[in-house]
Amino acid sequence: MPLRSLFPEAVENYVTAVVTRETDLQRRLRKETSTMSGAGMQIGADQGALLALLVRLIGAKRALEIGTYTGYSALAVAMALPPDGKLVCCDINDEWTQVARRYWHEADLADRIELRLAPATDTLRQLLRDPGRGTFDFAFIDADKEGYDGYYETCLELLRAGGLMAFDNTLWSGRVADPSEKDNDTVALRTLNAKVRDDPRVDACLLTVGDGVLLARKK
Repeated sequence: MPLRSLFPEAVENYVTAVVTRETDLQRRLRKETSTMSGAGMQIGADQGALLALLVRLIGAKRALEIGTYTGYSALAVAMALPPDGKLVCCDINDEWTQVARRYWHEADLADRIELRLAPATDTLRQLLRDPGRGTFDFAFIDADKEGYDGYYETCLELLRAGGLMAFDNTLWSGRVADPSEKDNDTVALRTLNAKVRDDPRVDACLLTVGDGVLLARKK
């Protein structure tokens, strides 16, 4: 798994533990997840705060997540949605998302989050039919890296004008900047970064938060 941050450990600890506001529930979820297999997939507290801020900034009511794991990012997004907001989560792992559902219930947010356990491509095709194109405000993508391009294209259809999507791991521990790194995941991420940069359909920015967060705003 990639490093969660390219910053020195002391700086990473400062950002996460000192200047990022977290609820006790969020801290407990991160602690439990840190003991599980695949713990490196968990986003940091600073990324959760970023996602929540973005959701509030654009006034999002309908959000989409591709790749949920144990639910920390979904929790951050759902807490930032208004009471009548809705977050649709796409994942294929029942064991990991059982942890997510437990914390969502404890946070009284279960009615705000709809988990769909199925390949994300199938769920996205269903969402294109109902509720349809242009019906989502925000999307967070943190799943299989070779699938990012397809998720990008479908999310562009699902988002309204002015809607925002965020992709995790787009620096991939710095490997995207090393031309000698040619594994499938690295190439997919490097290609996506360049594609979004040059895409006239969006405004884009690559942030050095965590392992890299690529933002794309649909025009």
